[in-house]
Amino acid sequence: MQSAQPSALYRAVVAVSLFFSLAQSAAGQILTDLEMKGRFAELEKAAEQKLAKQGKPSTSVLSPLCFAYSRVKRYQKLFDCLDRLEQQIRAGDWVAETDASMISNSDATPMPAMLRAEALIELGDYPRAAEQAKLALSKVQDRLPYGIWAPKRYRLSLLGTLGLAYALGGDRKGAAEQIKQLEDFSIGFIGSAGMTPLRANAIARIYMALGDFARAFEQVREDDAWMSAVYFLNNASWGLSGDDRAENFVLLPKMLIRGKCLSELGRLAEAKQSLDAILRNARVVDQGELHWLALFERGRIAEREQNFSEAISYYLRAIKVIEEQRSSINTEANKIGFVGDKQAVYGRVIALLVEQGKESEAFEYVERSKSRALVDMLASKKEFSARTDPEKARLILAQLDAADLASRTEDVLAKPGEHSALRTLQTVRQEIQRAAPELSTLVTVTSVPAEELKRLVRQDEALLEYYYQGSDLYAFVVTRDRLQAKRLAGGDIVAQVLRFRRALERADSEQWQTQARALYELLWQPLESMLSARSVTVVAHGALHYLPFAALQKPDGSFLVDHYGLRFLPSASVLKFLRPALPGRRAQLLALGNPDLGDPKLDLHFAEGEAKTVAAIFPESRVLLRTDATESNFKKAGSVFPRIHFATHGKFQADDPLSSGLYLARDAENDGVLTVGELYSMNLDADLVTLSACETGLGKVANGDDVVGLTRGFLYAGSRSIVASLWNVDDRATAQLMKAFYENLAGMNKEEALRQAQIRTRQDFPPPFFWAAFQLTGQAE
Repeated sequence: MQSAQPSALYRAVVAVSLFFSLAQSAAGQILTDLEMKGRFAELEKAAEQKLAKQGKPSTSVLSPLCFAYSRVKRYQKLFDCLDRLEQQIRAGDWVAETDASMISNSDATPMPAMLRAEALIELGDYPRAAEQAKLALSKVQDRLPYGIWAPKRYRLSLLGTLGLAYALGGDRKGAAEQIKQLEDFSIGFIGSAGMTPLRANAIARIYMALGDFARAFEQVREDDAWMSAVYFLNNASWGLSGDDRAENFVLLPKMLIRGKCLSELGRLAEAKQSLDAILRNARVVDQGELHWLALFERGRIAEREQNFSEAISYYLRAIKVIEEQRSSINTEANKIGFVGDKQAVYGRVIALLVEQGKESEAFEYVERSKSRALVDMLASKKEFSARTDPEKARLILAQLDAADLASRTEDVLAKPGEHSALRTLQTVRQEIQRAAPELSTLVTVTSVPAEELKRLVRQDEALLEYYYQGSDLYAFVVTRDRLQAKRLAGGDIVAQVLRFRRALERADSEQWQTQARALYELLWQPLESMLSARSVTVVAHGALHYLPFAALQKPDGSFLVDHYGLRFLPSASVLKFLRPALPGRRAQLLALGNPDLGDPKLDLHFAEGEAKTVAAIFPESRVLLRTDATESNFKKAGSVFPRIHFATHGKFQADDPLSSGLYLARDAENDGVLTVGELYSMNLDADLVTLSACETGLGKVANGDDVVGLTRGFLYAGSRSIVASLWNVDDRATAQLMKAFYENLAGMNKEEALRQAQIRTRQDFPPPFFWAAFQLTGQAE
């Protein structure tokens, strides 16, 4: 292990060699001054401008551009850029050239797979990340004179990335093999100042991902004061202003790893010293991932020391850092080695506030956590429908992008209080909230105050919102008069919901009844004294979004649907933006059924009859079947009809929720998939949209929070209410349920019409699998 006080000769060699080792990025590309300073938003902009002027793309520009995308978390742009870079490399353009002030070039061949591996780790796809890391390793070659140390840096970085992918994916044997390869990795004397600490961090992060904090700490226990001084002096001599990559990518991550390890090992006083040193460092402000993680870990220490007010203070500071970002802060697992879940920060704040009796504040942070998840999911979407002026929406989004870019490119050496660009970003957000409040809920973190929500709850209803983090499960009950919070038993909610759904699919009466009663006792029975109203609006969370609440069973054998009218919302704040029903509007209906998808196996014969049956209930209805049930016809006619009924297949894409959608017939204008992403750019004026399809109620639970699925998409597009299914529904039972539902609408509100239709269908199809899949989201009237 390297001594903390190296020889004078060693220091001299460090000073000479450090520039050359830093001149190659972790991706093997030649560094521009912007990249060396870690100013990736500026690098992104400069590379995009240079690429636009080139006409024909080149590796020398695509390489820094892809690297910039990877660091600012523009994943879609990154993957597209890497595809283009691979095309250039296959065409023989594999050299990433340097700036005129540099002296060597770099082989870009391994770069696409390397950056994909890092991105896939951040996105949680560890098996594919390992595949890409191995692919990149297979492409590393010595091609002198194109870089003296580039192949070594490639291999060092990739061994760490591969080990981390194995560790986070649960492959302990594979992770151990990569640690051994890193320990045996020959760095050599020249350039070791740059690569030795990188190797130590790489080994430490793998151990951290494996939960072995003692061994991780052994890699980072030494003092880096002397190394920091050498970095500063060396960079100053090259005019790099001190804000170098060594500080951003070696020393600060190492300090955080050290603090995390000390905390996990119970050495709290030492952990506080390390974390406080990070928080005093001016540059950490511009390292969002490191900053909030340091604040969160510092809060966890305060909580363990029973200093709850201090813990809350640190947690709130961490949340402030998280919410100042428009796009998602993903923990850079390839830097730190442990996946920090930013939702865990909200979870600890909520738990402490509930314990202190601050129920309204806790409820506000529940809503903000859901809003954060939605912002993360929609951050890259540029087109949203606007109720009054779409052009205004585009202008607002452009202003937000410009302010966001400015806040991330501001000089990292600015003194506290001088962040004018950050103030501009905050000003733009405030303007959005005033000018386009609905749009603001999608692109900024917002919540509706508890007192305002109380006024939005109907006099005869209660709003029940669930929240869980780990094994902590909370329920909040909001009525016109009060807000109450209760901690429930908790446990593994995901496993319990999964067992219930599997039992329902088998229609095994003993199994599903056992699960239905257990979930009733956990989720509903402790709250019944607070739920005096017969109508309950449920705001689910995490796996509870997939739970058919109507099928929860009381000890006497009755179901919740027998006692309560139920409707659902993706978050309580949505109440403020639900459009009121239009009285006196004609009950016209547009029905799309059994579209021709080009494969007889996908035909839904009962769906065709269902569409005709429900359309016959209403005068002036229009039915589109088979080749007429196209996406284009829906987009043309959808805004005209107050009620829209889809009897078709749906698709659910957990890895890309905005691409989830409904299958319709394709034509020359559209591909036949009506996606969630498209819905956010549409304007409807529908009183009711019914999705009588497969899995249309499912959406990705974004990091345990809000569901981004078709229901929310239709709400934003302009539908007041949506009825959708939670699983693959039975054709015959669904046709009967839908007929009863629409007939009931003549004399009941939607909530009661669905409840009575489910009770009626249960008479002929008793197991909940046949009648409990459908849920009402949005307005009950």
